[in-house]
Amino acid sequence: MVGDREGARAGFVRRHGWFLAVLVIGAGLRGVTMLGYRPALWFPDSYTYVVTVLRPRPDLVRPAGYSMFMKLLEPLHSFGAVTAAQHLLGLATGALVYWAAVRRTRRWIATLAAVPVLVEPYQIELEHLLVSDTLFMFLVVAAVALGLSDRPRAVSIGLLLAAASLTRTVGQPLIVLLAAWFVLRGRLRPAWIMLVAAVVPILAYGGWFYATYQRVGIIGANGVFLYARTMSFADCVKMDPPADLRVLCDPRPADRRPPSQEYIWAKDAPIVALPGITFTEETDDLAMRFALLAIRTQPLDYAGSVLAELGRSFMWGRPVYPDQEIYGYYQFPETPPGPPGRYPAQVGTEFAKRYEQGPIGTAVVEPYAGWMRGYQDVARLPGTVLLLILLVPPVAAGWRRFRYGRSRGSGPALWLLPWSVAAVLLITPAAAAEFDYRYVLPAVPLACLAAALACANGKEFDDDIPRNVQV
Repeated sequence: MVGDREGARAGFVRRHGWFLAVLVIGAGLRGVTMLGYRPALWFPDSYTYVVTVLRPRPDLVRPAGYSMFMKLLEPLHSFGAVTAAQHLLGLATGALVYWAAVRRTRRWIATLAAVPVLVEPYQIELEHLLVSDTLFMFLVVAAVALGLSDRPRAVSIGLLLAAASLTRTVGQPLIVLLAAWFVLRGRLRPAWIMLVAAVVPILAYGGWFYATYQRVGIIGANGVFLYARTMSFADCVKMDPPADLRVLCDPRPADRRPPSQEYIWAKDAPIVALPGITFTEETDDLAMRFALLAIRTQPLDYAGSVLAELGRSFMWGRPVYPDQEIYGYYQFPETPPGPPGRYPAQVGTEFAKRYEQGPIGTAVVEPYAGWMRGYQDVARLPGTVLLLILLVPPVAAGWRRFRYGRSRGSGPALWLLPWSVAAVLLITPAAAAEFDYRYVLPAVPLACLAAALACANGKEFDDDIPRNVQV
């Protein structure tokens, strides 16, 4: 019996040796990061999440999913434990990509699909930041991986998507997308089960939100963010807005305006200058009306603006955007970051000290920190490569249709699910908020998974093709 188990383990290592090697490298890089930057790296949003942990109530700007995740780890009183958990989620995401791909394509292709999420330095740095993106990425990839299985677990998928939507609101369109996927594959009952499992937790959170603010929704900032997005092109001369909306106009030409986020946070922004806090129901409704008027009046300008923001995802270089401050948070720093500048973050600092039960900050420890800075200087996934990865599935599908005349099977190609989810994750921020480098990273493992599935044995897969790949 012992010999059989050892033989089985040895066989597993032989079959999946390349992936296991990459997984070990990824774990090693994360270990060096934890040694070099102790216990965590901070982002302006981090402090708001901690406030929600210790003062449980819905936030007007961000849903509380990530704060709930931090709440689970609160008994450890260590932000180092939070980043360790996030690094484990990053490794688990790579394993999910490999697991979903290796059953349908060659092992070396499945390994390549997992490489970016496992060893890309910006991905590892994001995992070390106290932000929601790593948790969100894991939840979405897990839902997609289950959606690709022969017997999808509809309840589990729905709960994962609900958790993702309550972590980042961009997860909400994915519920409809996964339901449509089941319908296209002729699985109506799993589609309904998944929808119910996803919607019920969101409605429950919406009830909590309503009880707190007497407002419908799960956040109260949709109008403000869309308003900020439209300020990259909105022309009040063309719009001719009513008097109550004119206070949100910016007379400067569009090419002389600051990045969209400045219209939410800058002290001199028109919406910030209004009485009360920025995210009151009245202000958010006003902003939404302005944004919708701008889009109706200038639809081509809006489309062009969205495409321009989306195009930033696919640039070869990594230019500074939206400003040096935000850009700097995505680099491994040489020196400990300074204290937060925004007032909400300053308030959140006191809550963070309660969470840690001691002083907070980031200790930069050499030589480990220098190793990760050097690694980040020479290794990354350029946006242009991500674009090429996204082009692999449709190009491969077109080639097969040209060569064979039609696709095998009656259902949609499996690559279509992760590919569509990756596309939504890239397009939605560009359409509703603005481009941010950290918003791109959760789409990468899904794009790689789609490319791997498109290369599956040179044929499109469906449920009628036998699976004889040994896992």
